[in-house]
Amino acid sequence: MNRRLPAIFRSMPIHLALVLVAVFTIVSLLSLGATYLVTQRSFDQTIRADLRQDIAGFRAAPGPSALSQLVEAEARVTDPARMVLSYIGPDRRHYGNAVIARDDEGYHIVTDISGDPQIEGQYMALTTSLRGGQLTIARSLAEIDALREAFLRVLGLSLIPTILIALGIGLTLARRSARHVSTIARTLDKLTGGELEARVCPAPDWPQDLATIGTRIDKMASAQESSIAAIRQVSSDIAHDLKTPIQRVAVHLSELSEHGPLDATARDLLDKANAELDGIVATFHALLQIARIETGSPKAGFETVDLDRVCATIVELYEPAATDAGHRLHYTPASGMTITGDRHLLAQTLANLIENALRHTPAGTDVRVELNRSWDRIVLSVTDNGPGVPEAERELVLRRLYRMDRSRTSPGAGLGLNLVASIATLHGATVHLHDAMPGLRVELAFPPTRTS
Repeated sequence: MNRRLPAIFRSMPIHLALVLVAVFTIVSLLSLGATYLVTQRSFDQTIRADLRQDIAGFRAAPGPSALSQLVEAEARVTDPARMVLSYIGPDRRHYGNAVIARDDEGYHIVTDISGDPQIEGQYMALTTSLRGGQLTIARSLAEIDALREAFLRVLGLSLIPTILIALGIGLTLARRSARHVSTIARTLDKLTGGELEARVCPAPDWPQDLATIGTRIDKMASAQESSIAAIRQVSSDIAHDLKTPIQRVAVHLSELSEHGPLDATARDLLDKANAELDGIVATFHALLQIARIETGSPKAGFETVDLDRVCATIVELYEPAATDAGHRLHYTPASGMTITGDRHLLAQTLANLIENALRHTPAGTDVRVELNRSWDRIVLSVTDNGPGVPEAERELVLRRLYRMDRSRTSPGAGLGLNLVASIATLHGATVHLHDAMPGLRVELAFPPTRTS
């Protein structure tokens, strides 16, 4: 669910803004709540004190008649919506401006005013026996209700603008940071893809933390570019230095084969020497190709590649050899499987996987090449029903020059799957080895093709 949100809303400035808003909201609620409770208690105590004072004033009446006249006099000038005066004399006669009645629904204040028999609202009442009767005085709690509404308005007027302002500032900062982070991400993508000259070059207006990260990335890229340049130079020197001796050995072996008749033993040794020399040359070229791929330089020639056509071509090319070796090679066409990459390297990847399957599986083995879609990714797989690869060695076989014990007697230098992994990394793909029960399934999952 979180991944569906735009990246900007998952950025650190937005998170910080939300945290600050949450903290401010909690503090404001606690502060205003405490203030409201203190003020409400003060109002409550004031009303109670006023009620006690009102009762004390009526106690000055010398008798029931005087008390009833005093209550009536006060009732004529007192609004029952503000204060209720009710006195029931010894003769059970009622005096005042309202009667407090009770029914199944609770207490009600009923007045003698025409058209307004009942008053709504909350009251605080104090009742006492006085001069043979019962005196009740109730004061309205409308002031406390008004206080509550006032505090709610203050809360709304203070929190809502603050939340909007904080989120607005957070969104603005997030957009600025997103641009800087995007610049850093693009630079890292270029460096990963082999564009070692790419740099972040943070501007003076960048935040200090991002500027520091960008500067250090640039320093790292410069050091990496220097190291790669040195490695390339060493590789070039090694290639130049070894090329001539290898060619000379090949020439000498060729001259030896043409120099007079050789007995069977000498001819066998000569053939073995030529085979070993071919292996050395193949290993040498494979190492140089892997080194070139790992620098990312082939990315400059990337284009739109139809994987279906590549698979069909390579399968057709290897089908006769597979049949001669007693294998069955299968491929089902799949349209619309296009990615961005190097056509020749992708063809070599599939060729290596097919050769690996044919070389390390017994005759009668089925080798199946498939193209499928998994969500938004294109998956190229080569599956055989041979002995497979133990789970503990599936990551190891992708390493350079690694060979399983049972493969040491077969031709090869242990570079086929490593070359596959290097080409996959160059194309942003991931390589997975699975148990085909029986056999091995090698999957290359390519990232979705970006469209502008």
